Amino acid sequence: MPKVEIYDTTLRDGTQAENFSLQLEDKLRIAQRLDELGVHYIEGGWPGSNPKDVLFFKEIKQYHLKNSQVAAFGSTHHPKHRPENDPNLKALLDAKTEVITIFGKTWDLHVRDALKISLERNLEIIYDSLAYLRPHVKRLFYDAEHFFDGFKDNKEYALATLKKAIEAGADCIVLCDTNGGTLPFELAEIITQTKKEIPNIVFGIHAHNDAECAVANSLMAVHLGATQVQGTLNGVGERCGNANLCSILPALKLKMGIDCISDEQLTRLTYVSRYVTELLNLPHPSYMPYVGRSAFAHKGGVHVSAVQRNPRTYEHISPEKVGNVRRILVSDLSGKSTILSKAKEWGIDLDSTDPKVGKILQELKELENQGLQFDIAEESFKLRMYEAEGKLKRDNYLRLLTYRVQDYNTLDGRPVAEAEVWVEVKGAERHAISLGQGPVNALDKALRKALEEFYPYLKEMTLVDYRVRVLPGTSGTEAKIRVLIESKDKECVWRTVGVSHDILEASLNALMDSIIYKLFRDEFKKEEC
Repeated sequence: MPKVEIYDTTLRDGTQAENFSLQLEDKLRIAQRLDELGVHYIEGGWPGSNPKDVLFFKEIKQYHLKNSQVAAFGSTHHPKHRPENDPNLKALLDAKTEVITIFGKTWDLHVRDALKISLERNLEIIYDSLAYLRPHVKRLFYDAEHFFDGFKDNKEYALATLKKAIEAGADCIVLCDTNGGTLPFELAEIITQTKKEIPNIVFGIHAHNDAECAVANSLMAVHLGATQVQGTLNGVGERCGNANLCSILPALKLKMGIDCISDEQLTRLTYVSRYVTELLNLPHPSYMPYVGRSAFAHKGGVHVSAVQRNPRTYEHISPEKVGNVRRILVSDLSGKSTILSKAKEWGIDLDSTDPKVGKILQELKELENQGLQFDIAEESFKLRMYEAEGKLKRDNYLRLLTYRVQDYNTLDGRPVAEAEVWVEVKGAERHAISLGQGPVNALDKALRKALEEFYPYLKEMTLVDYRVRVLPGTSGTEAKIRVLIESKDKECVWRTVGVSHDILEASLNALMDSIIYKLFRDEFKKEEC
């Protein structure tokens, strides 16, 4: 198989995604993670478009990247300028990168309607821009924007633009599915015809995901001879996103046998994927292939039993190869095999003949029937497993005697919540009152205030997510409420759940589970994160 180079454009094309914005420090940090991952090229941005990208190209020179080269991105010169007088091309050269990528118009529709110039003038612009840049860089790439749509409308002209780019000295012609609407069988036919017309073409692929085909199209292009794949981490990008490198990398390496990065670098994939979302305080997509939290999660009892005997029965690769982990979920679909698997994972001494297994399983099904959902909040179920085994007694940590929450409006109309709690801790009673931004925050603060005298390490625990869902079954305000709380400390992230007809009681149940889990884990160091 030919060598395939990975070209990441998260820092440029990825930032065009809705709700995805990177500050300069963010871009520098992600660039370092991409270098560790082993991508060949990191597209740092468009230096002619904004001051932040100009600063990035200046600052990145202070970092000694081991595996990646930084590329500057821009367009062909303006129709009214000569290359040597074009501000865009000047900014690209001022970035002083060894790699430059520029895009040009391939679709005659864009030439006529967007640029409003003749088809011949566009060919001149492509040639002149690339020829001007060629002596100044080691690697010069040309992105043939809208190539596949252009080929469908005017095959001869689309191919003529590629020939001009090759003639001007481009090292690689990147075929772009800019609107993201090309299907894999169409892409294969177009690439095949292109290779017949231009036999020695060195080409890459840049696919968007508007038809949910970006990864498939990228892999198909490699199968047909592409030697460069462009994409973004987690598939972020304008509209529906770009080709997802977190799916492309393992597919190339593990399924197509293409050694684009090392085995060790591939094991960092899940970490790097999640690093980006954590950096931006965004939720990581659970269902993402390869790197998602649910990618190797097994819920049904039959699946769990089979996976324990041979993981290949329900897993297409070993999760460790991409730095992910296998997860056995607890739910009302679980059987004894799930309970035994989780007991082993959590260091609980159970075997298949132990009557506790059946009791735990029955309790699990009853609680989920009430609306608790443990596959999204495993830590709440862990506590119940430890309780069933006799290793955990909640009252040894704290006992909530009573609580009260009130809402007020201040004189200036701002709502304020006040929570009051009475707890018993290690034989002593404590009373605490606290104000908060809403009743749950006030309750959380009051509990901590009462407990931190005994458990000072609770100060390192923070609540990072709080979600409320009205459960089906009863309409209107009589419905049950499920509350999911996500907490973290300097080592771990954990999720707990509570259900009640009363939203405060559901919140308190989830909050108490979260606190007990923290105290139990810290005392016995039970959990690895």
